Amino acid sequence: MALSVGAHAPGFTVKDTNGNTVSLADYAGKTVVLYFYPKDDTPGCTKEACSFRDAYSAYQGKDIVVFGVSRDDEASHQAFTQKFNLPFPLLADVDGILTNAYDVDGGGYSKRVTYVIDGEGKIAKVYDSVKTETHATDILADLGL
Repeated sequence: MALSVGAHAPGFTVKDTNGNTVSLADYAGKTVVLYFYPKDDTPGCTKEACSFRDAYSAYQGKDIVVFGVSRDDEASHQAFTQKFNLPFPLLADVDGILTNAYDVDGGGYSKRVTYVIDGEGKIAKVYDSVKTETHATDILADLGL
């Protein structure tokens, strides 16, 4: 079961698409959209990533950071990012620490769940049922943007 709205978001430190270290604490004061997905370059996951790509400009300049998270490694994330020209980082949760901390383990992969974390590190919204093609714009609408 997904974490609840109002709960403190579990902290993390992982590598992104380019091998950079990313920590949730680095984004204090910003809204973080942390979307978990099962696997790079699969039909639903590609639609979801492309929905964030296509709406990305609407997220910029609003103190909102977008991260995609799956159990794929950095090389897989790099290929996926390049193939679909993704403008946001993907986090490599190879060992499943984030997947487990956010309670989205699907048995070796991450379930499709999105958390919106507010600037104080609390979970503001949880999406455990998403329309992959419109997910990014659905979040923007829910945030009133």
